[in-house]
Amino acid sequence: MAYKSDIEIAREANKKPILEIGAKLGIASDDLLPYGHDKAKVSQNFINSVQDRPNGKLILVTAINPTPAGEGKTTTTVGLGDGLNRIGKKAMICIREASLGPNFGMKGGAAGGGYAQIVPMEEMNLHFTGDFHAITSAHSLLSAMIDNHIYWGNEQDIDTRRVAWRRVVDMNDRALRQITCSLGGVSNGFPREAGFDITVASEVMAILCLANDLKDLEKRLGDIIVAYRRDKTPVYCRDIKAEGAMTVLLKDAMQPNLVQTLENNPAFVHGGPFANIAHGCNSVIATKTALKVADYVVTEAGFGADLGAEKFMNIKCRKAGIAPSAVVIVATVRAMKMNGGVAKADLGAENTEAVKKGCANLGRHIENVKSFGVPVVVAINHFVTDTEAEIQAVKDYCTAHGVEAVLSRHWELGSEGSEDLARKVVALADSGVAHFAPIYPDEMPLFEKIETIAKRIYRADEVLADSKIRGQLKEWEEAGYGNLPVCMAKTQYSFTTDPNRRGAPTGHSVPVREVRLSAGAGFIVVVCGEIMTMPGLPRKPAAETIRLNDAGQIEGLF
Repeated sequence: MAYKSDIEIAREANKKPILEIGAKLGIASDDLLPYGHDKAKVSQNFINSVQDRPNGKLILVTAINPTPAGEGKTTTTVGLGDGLNRIGKKAMICIREASLGPNFGMKGGAAGGGYAQIVPMEEMNLHFTGDFHAITSAHSLLSAMIDNHIYWGNEQDIDTRRVAWRRVVDMNDRALRQITCSLGGVSNGFPREAGFDITVASEVMAILCLANDLKDLEKRLGDIIVAYRRDKTPVYCRDIKAEGAMTVLLKDAMQPNLVQTLENNPAFVHGGPFANIAHGCNSVIATKTALKVADYVVTEAGFGADLGAEKFMNIKCRKAGIAPSAVVIVATVRAMKMNGGVAKADLGAENTEAVKKGCANLGRHIENVKSFGVPVVVAINHFVTDTEAEIQAVKDYCTAHGVEAVLSRHWELGSEGSEDLARKVVALADSGVAHFAPIYPDEMPLFEKIETIAKRIYRADEVLADSKIRGQLKEWEEAGYGNLPVCMAKTQYSFTTDPNRRGAPTGHSVPVREVRLSAGAGFIVVVCGEIMTMPGLPRKPAAETIRLNDAGQIEGLF
């Protein structure tokens, strides 16, 4: 049987005018700023007006460690949201926006898949409502103002060797990772080393996604450390007087974007911080607003539960004062086989032994998520090549670990295929058994926070960090930053810092390469192993096959 591509399915969507979707949530047309007919921003006035309402229940969708076989976390998030609406619940979806870099690189799109998608798919994966461009511009304004400050006399006595603020662009461009800027003589400033990150790795992105409102946004922007003086004291964004203009550029980007699923259910798509170098969740303002207008809010966190769910719990929920009522861990039979040692080319053949062997990775994630005090259900995202015996092997493994695994066929059937999962999620969320708590307190010393995550989540024996890194953490504690959570930046493919170690390894160490203070976002970034904040394009980027066809339609977005 030939299946349609995601973009073909999305193109056939029977979209409703966005004002109708807003009306489902009780948002009046005056409180929606339309971007065309099928997307709109929600006004701050409306957001302010619903603050006295009780919160709905928050459902987190996370996953096993990503494999080339694919897990389908966003697809499951969308499918579950549609399923909840299908069984009569008032539900809403909150996901991140897509970055242009990965879309033209490996991914080719990030709006779900099959019959569980958010539309308009093409716009969401391209310029959308311009939020990422605004973030890039605000970041670039600060970059320009730092170098301009140095050029016009350097009143803050910035040590040009210690400018910490890198530049950004929303594209995978390895040539920009390390650059020399200000060449060309006196009129161009003082030559120095610099570099580019991808926009989703910008601290401005993390700040926008953690800020409660424009006032909070401006304060956080002002708190960004941009450089250090010769006496090693920090220079803040507010010392350069850039935070006001940056807030102006981000004024509209702060407003959540309302769109719809293929089944015309409402979704907020807002923000997109990296899940390595930042916390990898959609914006706090979108999630908290959704909780005021829906009874169930389905959201996701980037990568596997060891990164995304851990940061969702320890950073986003802690900072935003919210708590999940249930967690869905997405797994696929194909990914279990890959974790069990099967090569990608051989995934089509039945192999229940490999499934059983690979389930160790899933089991580790189940234990970890439960340790936050929230109930868990496993969603088996169905692939047409899955056999009954393989599916049963996953179900049996989950039963032995005290959780239920539910087969979900949303990719193929939309909400009809996710009804069982939706019912199970409602039962868990309504059971009242969730007693959520982060796994470390604010007052714990920073290095102990790192050790707690490494030992409890990654199951490492030790954290390796030299005296320079430990000394830096002590300095930050003495400067008043000791209460911040830690944001672990490591490979998403393994519990270890080695991307090739699948399954559930033990007896490993976590080497800390460097630590960075994101004072505006409000966390300490802990870089473990090799992590790229500016990806490169693959040998055959998706961009090679993305084009307009004769009908003027986009081809090549997956």
